[in-house]
Amino acid sequence: MTRSLLTLAALVAAAPALAQSDTDAVLDMGRERTAAFYAGETDAIWADMSADMQAAIGSPDGLGGFRDTVMDDLGTETAILDETVTHAPSAEVYTRIGQWSGSDTPIVVEWGFGPEGAIVGFSIQPQAKPADSAYLDYATQADLRLPFDGQWYVFWGGRDIADNYHAVDPAQRFAADFVVHEDGQSYSGDPQRLDSYHCWDREILAPADAEVVGAVDAFPDLAIGDSDPAHPAGNHVILATGENEYIFLAHLQQGSITVAEGDRVAQGDVLGLCGNSGNTSEPHLHLHMQTTPDLTAGEGLPAQFQNYTADGEAVERGEPLRGEIVAPQ
Repeated sequence: MTRSLLTLAALVAAAPALAQSDTDAVLDMGRERTAAFYAGETDAIWADMSADMQAAIGSPDGLGGFRDTVMDDLGTETAILDETVTHAPSAEVYTRIGQWSGSDTPIVVEWGFGPEGAIVGFSIQPQAKPADSAYLDYATQADLRLPFDGQWYVFWGGRDIADNYHAVDPAQRFAADFVVHEDGQSYSGDPQRLDSYHCWDREILAPADAEVVGAVDAFPDLAIGDSDPAHPAGNHVILATGENEYIFLAHLQQGSITVAEGDRVAQGDVLGLCGNSGNTSEPHLHLHMQTTPDLTAGEGLPAQFQNYTADGEAVERGEPLRGEIVAPQ
């Protein structure tokens, strides 16, 4: 990933997120904080930062000095290219991509807001670029169906960084993350409970006829706010679907995997249940296809699914995109 100019703190997993209906409020907060930072009003920003953020930065002078460095290095923001709000259990995230007078690369400004607008995350960094790939025109060998029944929301998916943060990783160049939304959110009730998440415990299905070449079921499902970067896929299944074509289905629930290495599965067979193991922020399904069964040594391949709907429209063959509601036909 492109080197960060500064990430003041990771988003702190602490408190419930704002409601989906507060998207406009998050946009307003993000715009106000960004304008204040540009104007040098860093004392007011400091006062509204969480204790974790303040500890990470060190002092109000440190925040002010960082602001001066940013403006000296990058100049001024000349255009806003995109603004988005992402709802998560730990924070509401305002993301702004802008063009700056002193940089040929767009700059990403990101704020995380907790309860009552407390600032729990802040970063400014150059926009990352997708990894180079020799497989942009690759046609999936296997006939693929979506790996679940019912309607799921594509949280990350697509070929551009704005739609899919995975695209910076050569092996996960075309990966997708899926959750289930109801009333615009991935959970209801207490966001600290795993069973509050609508995708939790749902069946994950084999996308194609395949051989199981890897199955791991040893890792615990983590509490919201915890993650396991040492075992990024958590509990997972790896399927061989064609020559040098392997599908990874990750973050499955501990004790749920129904297959073992060497098994043959048919399209639609249950592989396990959606969980929260590995390097994950909340229950979801991660899926990607690559050229080897080694997570650290493959080249990403596009996974083209067949006969599904995206936002209610029939898709004969396609790649799910961020923000779509997809379901098998």
